[in-house]
Amino acid sequence: MAVTEIDVDALEQMGPAAVQLVDVREPDEYHAARVPGARLIPLATIPGHLDQLDRSQPVYLICAVGGRSLNAAEWLAAQGFEVVNVVGGTKAWVAAGKNVDSGAALT
Repeated sequence: MAVTEIDVDALEQMGPAAVQLVDVREPDEYHAARVPGARLIPLATIPGHLDQLDRSQPVYLICAVGGRSLNAAEWLAAQGFEVVNVVGGTKAWVAAGKNVDSGAALT
């Protein structure tokens, strides 16, 4: 299934806090550094958290480099969600010198 993809520059221009951005990495990765506004839902737990996603707007997915988020995007697309994968992931975001959050998960 084809998934729309954007890079970290496009995400920054949109304002990551203004979109439904889900980080599918593990909690330790998320706590170390994340895109501001990203909400943690680890890849393995996505099926149990569908009720936390707003089907009326696209779900932007990010991981470390783009592989896990692509898997999540493909699965969510098959469930009827509109999805966008962030290629390059958090590592590209950090490497580009963009602002990051760290510490405890957002609620």
